[in-house]
Amino acid sequence: MPLYQDEGVVLRTAKLGEADRIITLLTRDHGKIRAVAKGVRRTKSRFGGRLEPFMRVDVLVAEGRSLDVISQAESISAYAGPICADYAAYTAANVIAETADKLVAGEHERMTMQYRLVLGALNALAKHAHDPNAIGDSYVMRALAIAGWTPRLRACVVCGDPIDAGKAWYFSIPAGGVMCSADHTPESTPMSWNALCQMQALVDGDWGGAGHSSADRRNPPIGGKMG
Repeated sequence: MPLYQDEGVVLRTAKLGEADRIITLLTRDHGKIRAVAKGVRRTKSRFGGRLEPFMRVDVLVAEGRSLDVISQAESISAYAGPICADYAAYTAANVIAETADKLVAGEHERMTMQYRLVLGALNALAKHAHDPNAIGDSYVMRALAIAGWTPRLRACVVCGDPIDAGKAWYFSIPAGGVMCSADHTPESTPMSWNALCQMQALVDGDWGGAGHSSADRRNPPIGGKMG
């Protein structure tokens, strides 16, 4: 079988048979791939813990008819350890992995920007660089923007009125942005002015403006609303 080598991040795993797993990775050059890791669930597996979620690995993969097969895996960055040791970071990492899996629908389609964004988010979580909720929210907002769904945050998506601090505002995921009180729909969520400013900072990657310590905590993390 033809072989290819790439680096990638493990998004999720699924049991297969008695000892195998299907590993879903987002890779640098081959996009999302699903490949079988044979014997990975055995105690003395040659893969060790290198194919656990959130690990960054270098893999050698054999092309298969339905599923590829991972022949070798070497750890590049062990993000899983520090992430899984912190509940908030673990929760944010799961949102990131699930979002990446959904946004990159096709397999073997190169998605370099999405890969770099996932890598940066997991690295930030592992290093405790920022509040985990802020990292997760920023990832979701920026990943959607890369996919072509940039949320409209500076004006009402219905009437176009620019946002200002003196009015009530709502956020609607189906509508793709903020809504004024006159046009908001039943599924939209009330958003404080601080939360709207924070969302814009998250899209821009402005960590100074995205600090959760100064943000209104009445609004839940964006990733938790994705469904």
